[in-house]
Amino acid sequence: MSIQSFKIAIPQATLDDLRERLARTRWPDEVEGAGWEYGTNLQYMKELADYWQDTYDWRKHEAELNTFAHFKAEVDGVGIHFIHERGKGPNPTPLLLLHGWPDSFYRFHKAIPILTDPARFGGDPNTSFEVIVPSIPGTGFSERKAMNNDALADLFATLMTEVLGYQKFVSAGGDGGTLITMSMARNHPNVLTAIHLTDAGYPDFTTTYVPPLSAAEQEFAAFIGQWWMKEGAFNMIQSSKPQTLSYGMNDSPAGLAAWIMGFICTGSTVEEIEKRFSRDELLTNITIYWVTETIGSSFRWYYEMAHATPRPNQGQRPSVPAAVAHCPWDAPLPREWAERQVNLKHFTDFPRGGHFTAWEEPELYTKDLQEFVSELRT
Repeated sequence: MSIQSFKIAIPQATLDDLRERLARTRWPDEVEGAGWEYGTNLQYMKELADYWQDTYDWRKHEAELNTFAHFKAEVDGVGIHFIHERGKGPNPTPLLLLHGWPDSFYRFHKAIPILTDPARFGGDPNTSFEVIVPSIPGTGFSERKAMNNDALADLFATLMTEVLGYQKFVSAGGDGGTLITMSMARNHPNVLTAIHLTDAGYPDFTTTYVPPLSAAEQEFAAFIGQWWMKEGAFNMIQSSKPQTLSYGMNDSPAGLAAWIMGFICTGSTVEEIEKRFSRDELLTNITIYWVTETIGSSFRWYYEMAHATPRPNQGQRPSVPAAVAHCPWDAPLPREWAERQVNLKHFTDFPRGGHFTAWEEPELYTKDLQEFVSELRT
């Protein structure tokens, strides 16, 4: 399980092919005045594709990504890419940051400098972290091997302890990163100091809760139920027929961008989204999927989750100290649901931010992590 340094260097032929494919896009028609009601808006996609083809500069963003220390390692037979940035403070806390879908390791690119060198941003050097950000297998520059969340939790526990040599660490994330972190807290509590989440799982209408759901939890459950009926088709397709979906997405960059943007813009307008993420940032994340050809294997992550055999402790509330940060542009997560799901020691309602908190609001996100770990130390 040796570690090798890694540099992102996409062949020019791959980038030329991307531009040629964008130029040859065969656009569908659209219901007049549909906006985003039927899915990703046609006019927006034409503008995004034109910008991607003629203005967006991958080499600029590739160079920025390469300012981080990238590595690859084979862990239990699986090739993993990860960023490993050393902390600048006197006693940095090891921190594993886990992304979800359809983002990537890029979710944390703004948070990493603040976490590793807080003094540079006017913070306390005693709150620094040693940050490890992997590409989940099946995404980014890791091997195109989809695994269920329990298997991923085992894999990352091994990466952090046996490969990188940390006895204990903090694990943090959102979306799929939440599920992996919660599995790690159940199955490897001895290696974790704490966990930090930006969601805490979702109510399941087939479950009988003891004690019963509070009024706020019932409101949360109703919101989630309505969301799944309106927006959850992506999950059903990726959990059941990922290969069928992969052909179009791996062949058409416009199709890939439309699928990802349809999810990122869920519950919002594109005007609001582009205030939270620049167009270049959105395209950098999408381009990572395109140049690595990992959209298909990222879909299979959902299939593996849906078809995994539950472990005996599935759904068990882990004992590891936990923080949960709730963002107002995400589901209305109440504190009592977080308390039901994890050993809650710290709960924050952010004044702004949504599902991709570390990417959208890196200052709020990093401040909450720093405060939580400082509380644990005292």
